Amino acid sequence: MTAGQPETSDVTVVVITRNRWPDLQASLPRHRSPVILLDNGSADGTPAHVRASFPAIDVIELGRNLGAVARNTGVERATTPYVAFADDDSWWSPGALSSAASILDAHPRLAVLAAQVLVGEDGRPDPLCAAMAASPLGTEPDLPGPSVLGFLACGSVIRRDAFLAAGGFDDVVFFGGEEERLALDLASQGWGLAYVDDVVAHHQPSTGRDQVERRARGERNRLLTAVMRRPWPVVARHALRAALQGGPGLRGVLRAVPSLPQALRARRPVGGHVEAARRLIDTTPLPGA
Repeated sequence: MTAGQPETSDVTVVVITRNRWPDLQASLPRHRSPVILLDNGSADGTPAHVRASFPAIDVIELGRNLGAVARNTGVERATTPYVAFADDDSWWSPGALSSAASILDAHPRLAVLAAQVLVGEDGRPDPLCAAMAASPLGTEPDLPGPSVLGFLACGSVIRRDAFLAAGGFDDVVFFGGEEERLALDLASQGWGLAYVDDVVAHHQPSTGRDQVERRARGERNRLLTAVMRRPWPVVARHALRAALQGGPGLRGVLRAVPSLPQALRARRPVGGHVEAARRLIDTTPLPGA
């Protein structure tokens, strides 16, 4: 088996994985090289399997689980101006990366192109796509679609230099919702983030995921991101809302406590204009709500 022929020389696909060789067997043949795969300390022989089945893919063994931070290594390793992220259970539609590169070329302030993500065998749009398409921030004249302050990593194409200048993903959040802090920092630096539904990624969620655990992790990470970048009243509201939910919400708050010192060391609240934009998104009802 081999990955597909290069679709564009301007985009590198960066994939992170951990103990998901069966998923990679299905997704890797759909990628277009160059592809960099970061292995987060798999114990199922994933690196050896990938090297044997997909010799064109650059495999980096990290030796331990770095979560989303593993992507930073892939972006640093890439030599192309743009990087498309993928998970072990996602891939990009044919032609998507070529289109994304052209859009990024034409919009020099654009740091993150958030694509439409189609989920499952029936290709239903991820709910976040409708929210991004209806963003209350509107469409700025120099951007190709509605402005956003969040995105799905596995459905994003980023400008490499902007990503690295903003510090990439952080080890406070670790994994799950890691996009929000990066989005806030990019916007604070004057970069644009936009949703473009003509660029399409596919996501076939792994059956091995614990949904309750994911919700708890999401609450933890939202709270820690708020500690790092949002005003204290916002932090308090996040914590209270999650705790009063009980179950995964309360569990998420409790799991955030050990990481609070690290989050406080990284605390740099965003400027007023970015906070106002984030608040507008937070208070705008989701489509269909």
